[in-house]
Amino acid sequence: MGSTGEFVREPLGVAERITADGTSAWPVEAGRYRLVGARACPWANRVIITRRLLGLEDAISLGIAGPLHDERSWRFHLDPGDRDPVLGIEYLREAYEKAIPGYDQGVTVPAMVEIASGKVATNGYADLEFDLSTQWREFHRDGAPDLWPEQHRAEITEIGEGIFHDVNNGVYKCGFATTQEAYEKAYRALWDRLDVLSEHLSTRRYLVGDTITQADIRLWVTLARFDAVYHGHFKANRHKLAELPVLWAYARDLFQTPGFGDTIDFEQIKQHYYGVHLPVNPTGIVPLGPDPAGWLTPHGREELGGRPFGDGTPPGPPPVDERVPAVG
Repeated sequence: MGSTGEFVREPLGVAERITADGTSAWPVEAGRYRLVGARACPWANRVIITRRLLGLEDAISLGIAGPLHDERSWRFHLDPGDRDPVLGIEYLREAYEKAIPGYDQGVTVPAMVEIASGKVATNGYADLEFDLSTQWREFHRDGAPDLWPEQHRAEITEIGEGIFHDVNNGVYKCGFATTQEAYEKAYRALWDRLDVLSEHLSTRRYLVGDTITQADIRLWVTLARFDAVYHGHFKANRHKLAELPVLWAYARDLFQTPGFGDTIDFEQIKQHYYGVHLPVNPTGIVPLGPDPAGWLTPHGREELGGRPFGDGTPPGPPPVDERVPAVG
């Protein structure tokens, strides 16, 4: 926490790079790494969506930590024997401690773990998003979209920075603020940014250009969790997402696009936020609502044009062992 009660996100503890040219400590290699994520976590969701859209499932396996954890870190409590079936660990902290003995910083998802050594190679989520698109091209599926088109990279980066500070991280600044002043500052920045984004998206289907880019992925993971947790649990409650015509239609459009809604588990999202953040929700009671069926209603965004995957194609169905419960 900052000195005035504002939430300050911890720095990443293992922010390495995995690259194709051999200039980093970790080389791109199919089958070498396991991406550890969690259905609850928006930062992990960003990388999981990217992996899905690019078709990297055969090159990078996926481990899913459960929604509940304690001071020891994310835990694989949904797997048989409470252990990841590939890494053989109960807590993700074990992989961080193999990488850095005596590791004492935050244990976060997503994390790329080298399977053979059991060491975390990186937990740098933003670099992972970019590197999956640019460094892992050899293993992209046929028809994979370009999520970082060269001509739009500066705009994607600029709009993504605003989304990160005011929206992705902004809801946390609201929820974890310990003073009224810090909360109100974060609240106003969040809604100012959402108003700007709503206006921006009122005449265009996607944030940058006419295709889905990484900027859309970054915004969507917060919108997907908004009514389920951020509106009430984090007191970001000027409006519900479902009361914002443009952003609600935009979010439904992407939810119904292969690679987005098929990565979401609303129950795990609620279990995590309401069950783990006990200073915010001391009873640990998990709400039954909202009804997620609205995510399947028509959105009408096709009228704005756009080509979701550009010159590419939609991804196929997710692997059987990665499927999430259907909505509706």
